[in-house]
Amino acid sequence: MPLERSQIRSAVHEAVQAQKIVDMHTHLYPPSFGTPVAHRGAQTDPNGLMLWGVDELVTYHYLIAEVYRVVPPSKLPYEQFWAMTRAQQADHIWQHLFVERSPVSEACRGIVTAIKKLGLDPNVTSLTPLREYFAEQDPSDYIDNVMKIAGVEKITMTNAVFDDNERQRWLDGDPRDPRFTGVLRIDPMLHDWASASKRMRPWGYKAKGDLGKNDVKEGRRFLSDWIGRIEAAYLAVSLPPTFRYPALKGDAEKAGNKVLEKIILPTCQEHNLPFAMMIGSSRAANPQLRDAGDMTGKADVQAVVRLCNDFPDNRFFVTMLSRENQHELAVAARKFGNLMVFGCWWFINNPSLITEVTKMRVELLGTSFIPQHSDARILDQLVYKWDHSRRIVADVLTTKYEDLADAGWSVEAGPIARDVRFYLRDNFLEFLKGK
Repeated sequence: MPLERSQIRSAVHEAVQAQKIVDMHTHLYPPSFGTPVAHRGAQTDPNGLMLWGVDELVTYHYLIAEVYRVVPPSKLPYEQFWAMTRAQQADHIWQHLFVERSPVSEACRGIVTAIKKLGLDPNVTSLTPLREYFAEQDPSDYIDNVMKIAGVEKITMTNAVFDDNERQRWLDGDPRDPRFTGVLRIDPMLHDWASASKRMRPWGYKAKGDLGKNDVKEGRRFLSDWIGRIEAAYLAVSLPPTFRYPALKGDAEKAGNKVLEKIILPTCQEHNLPFAMMIGSSRAANPQLRDAGDMTGKADVQAVVRLCNDFPDNRFFVTMLSRENQHELAVAARKFGNLMVFGCWWFINNPSLITEVTKMRVELLGTSFIPQHSDARILDQLVYKWDHSRRIVADVLTTKYEDLADAGWSVEAGPIARDVRFYLRDNFLEFLKGK
């Protein structure tokens, strides 16, 4: 039955709130990868990869960069901050960004949202009562609770197999968890093949680093072995704004192109897996801030266009970090069915920009893109990232369905729910399968 115009907003918001999400890109891990967070009835792992709890939330690198806007290095030298314990860092950030100032930034507001939706009071001057809550949690049960609150049915990991800590956990046993899907992250292979191949040799892969036939064979074998080991849903890489295809200059860029052409994309095609490119991160603009010191830069959308054109049998997930790239990328997606635009990544993940970008994408791509992913590195971030994103996506879709009704289309609740399912779940899952 067609909805009255006045009923559209509630129908859209209800559909968006009800839809379970498959989060297509996170940096989250289950307890089998170890956790450094103190918790009930279990031993902590200082190098564990499952991050959660209030201290991890408050010391996320977004907030580290923000607190240095308030307390500059002249007052707290970087080396002094990094020498603090995690709890001391969290206390410092909480005092300056939540007690002495209102937490109005998106990064700060997100923590307030997460704490509140977990049933806790964010209006505290000390983190002690919040720490007590998290210390009583069982990590696995807590994952279930967070996924329920966030409305997430499946979490997609990022598995960096060139990271010694993570790789060894895969080799030592089977850390897979049915709530989590693996993704093979292979940045070193594309950024610096000579160094990557050197590292691969002690692991049993006889690559010489010259990108000859033997390197191609061994590189593909390495990828195939790890695709099978982690049951990868897709392969992924983060690229700087200077990425070009074909390479414009420099042996390193040419080598990266050859790795793409001869190793990565053929292996993806062989295993029927998409290749995800996250483009635009300029690393270590301020290295003293560590992970908080990265910057954004305008990238070359034409590199994506050329890859989609030259490799029509491959599928590409692409997100870009610069606002200036978003329109051209959406137009590119209109031209290539093997290009799936996804999410509002990192510095674009702010309500004003998510609204702008999502509206533009709907207008150009209809229902055939993925509006958001969480990119969460701390488990609890799922709560606020999806709470905030659902509201924004629902508001954008409301205006579009109202426009459709004004144009003469019969807008109904059933089709709205179907479309929302495309956006938040099925577009990702169907693109994984291919045609």
